[in-house]
Amino acid sequence: MKTNLWTAFIAISILITMISSQRYQHNPVIGQFLNNTDVGSVKHEGSVLYDEKNQTYTIEGSGTNMWFGEDEFHFLWLPLKGDFILRAEAKFLGEGVDPHRKMGWIIRNDLNTGAAHVNACVHGDGLTSLQFRRKEGADTEELRSSDSLPDVIQLERKGNTYLMSTCTHGKPFQIVKVQDIQLKDEVLAGLYVCSHNPEVIEKAVFRNVRIIKPAGEDLVPYTDYLGSNLEILDIESRNRLILFNTPHSLQAPNWTNDGKRLIYNSNGLLYAYDLEQGDISPLQTGFANNNNNDHVLSFDGRLLGISHHKAEDKGQSTIYVMPAEGSVKPEQITSAGASYLHGWSPDGSLLLFTGHRKNKYDIYGISIESKEETQLTDTDGLDDGSEYSPDGKYIYFNSNRTGTMQIWRMKPDGSEQEQLTFDSYNDWFPHVSPDNKWIVFISYPEDVPSDDHPFYKHVLIRLMTVFGGDPEIIAYVYGGQGTMNVPNWSPDSKKIAFVSNTNTY
Repeated sequence: MKTNLWTAFIAISILITMISSQRYQHNPVIGQFLNNTDVGSVKHEGSVLYDEKNQTYTIEGSGTNMWFGEDEFHFLWLPLKGDFILRAEAKFLGEGVDPHRKMGWIIRNDLNTGAAHVNACVHGDGLTSLQFRRKEGADTEELRSSDSLPDVIQLERKGNTYLMSTCTHGKPFQIVKVQDIQLKDEVLAGLYVCSHNPEVIEKAVFRNVRIIKPAGEDLVPYTDYLGSNLEILDIESRNRLILFNTPHSLQAPNWTNDGKRLIYNSNGLLYAYDLEQGDISPLQTGFANNNNNDHVLSFDGRLLGISHHKAEDKGQSTIYVMPAEGSVKPEQITSAGASYLHGWSPDGSLLLFTGHRKNKYDIYGISIESKEETQLTDTDGLDDGSEYSPDGKYIYFNSNRTGTMQIWRMKPDGSEQEQLTFDSYNDWFPHVSPDNKWIVFISYPEDVPSDDHPFYKHVLIRLMTVFGGDPEIIAYVYGGQGTMNVPNWSPDSKKIAFVSNTNTY
């Protein structure tokens, strides 16, 4: 599945820029940003081209330098307050003239050439550094990273602390941090390009751009919620598209078998998003109006399993089945203890779920016809996230029985339980591609307890073969709970759907 992630995007960006490089120069709203501006007395006017289809930004910028007490560059920006996270993938276009040409994220007090700032900077020769000016007109200071020419650049503000995280796509972040930088509460933040040569213009293209307002320290889990982006990711190119965003909590999109819709939950109800028209319609679930994010379509697409919290049973999660197009009276399947749905058998006769039985959580199967349960795992740890492979030969799941949460698989009868991942991440919710070649799953960092999968964390979406091996990072996400709890592959195994999170900004 590996490929040159940028070849197509760079070629398209160069062509479009040649044709209409001035298209958005004076447009006051560009994608996620408010405006674009030349900072300092540049000799050549810069510009921005926004490709709405691919959600990429091509920036042209000139400028003598961004150093000492003043800066010259082209700036694509918006105002932000408080804490935030800025992330993008970036590439210079062309060989360039000066090896010190620069691109990255910058946070500034204002548009003055000598403004106080913090700058996550990548140079044309690969030098990567966190640069900052503490006061108006002061000399720029620098903390260098061991990273070289990364294509993922992240700049995070936490009070007066700033963290630059960079990497080559698919690798873990390398982090550089500076503290006690006293910028204003409301700053101008955005992407930039500086040619480091006043006689020339340099170009860079930015994709997978995300501006994130994270959860505050006072957020109460499962009471307070952030807004959501419903996204799709192309597995081959690694490009991500935001389908829409909302201040509400959306969770766990399924891709329907016909490839036309995504089904997700929000505020206890289910909704269908039409991928072609962009329309959203409620999915009828009758009395089941307190659904969590454990909803799963059968392999043939005819039925939908849901997990509804019954008030009469102390709000515990109970599994129901109904036609995929909706029903006023879903059929109850489980009856004893909390039950969290995760998978169907390929023939549609069985459901897989995590059940609270015998004072602990294990994986169970249940016959839809007889309602008879079969216990498949029995460990002191937590087993969760069970899902059949399309050929029915294996059940994939996650378990923390060896200390950290890892991906496992077993035969359908629970035998031959085999660990597939072995690193320090905590891995949840393995989803098998319809062509039975790949698994995607979500990975939490080490500082999250292995038996927890909370909202609003820096998480990774990773990919590996169904046989195991070294997982590859395919997306850097602010999310967690609800990001991809349920099967989320497109029918052609080329894309996945998921949810990322941000507060309103």
